Amino acid sequence: MKRKPLVSLVVSSIVISGCVVIASCGGGNAQTPVFTLTSPDLASGTFGTQYILNGFGCTGGDISPALIWSNPPAGTQSFSLQVFDPDAPTGSGFWHWAVYNIPPTVNNLPRGAGNSPATLPAPAFGGTTDLFDTGTTGGNGNYGGPCPPAGDPPHRYIFTLYALSVPDVQVTAGVPKSGTAGLYSFALNKGIGTALLQKTTFTATYGR
Repeated sequence: MKRKPLVSLVVSSIVISGCVVIASCGGGNAQTPVFTLTSPDLASGTFGTQYILNGFGCTGGDISPALIWSNPPAGTQSFSLQVFDPDAPTGSGFWHWAVYNIPPTVNNLPRGAGNSPATLPAPAFGGTTDLFDTGTTGGNGNYGGPCPPAGDPPHRYIFTLYALSVPDVQVTAGVPKSGTAGLYSFALNKGIGTALLQKTTFTATYGR
């Protein structure tokens, strides 16, 4: 029986080992789908006139943009949404929209969903924003579009969607339904602990 050269045996061994490693690594490298939030209405990265506030010197439609999300983490029992302007000249930013207790079976909010409690998916409710009692949103808890001071550099509007392992953030966090967006933000990011499974964000800008 003719013996293979030693070099050939070594090379064959490396190739075989390499195949085993590649096969096992290939299975182990399968990535978990990423939890994402997007808006077809803000695909350009900025707000059109129909999504701008109608008040405080701005003239817009004040319609909430459509939102779509995908690949929430396993165990999600509800979603919460907040929209925040960190560039507002307040020292504490400005909250434009908040929706809590969005059911786990929902994966989008259509255009205009934030303009009336009746168009939110039950049992979701619109939270308090910094436009509370101004009359510019058509009712407290509704969406309020951007309206930065004229001459400011474009402001950033951060949309954040939270996936929670509890159905009711209000009950879990022990906060009132009328609690401020800042209070709910603390509860979502810290107060409810491991009940926050994951969060995803995107940012759109607007200036005038």
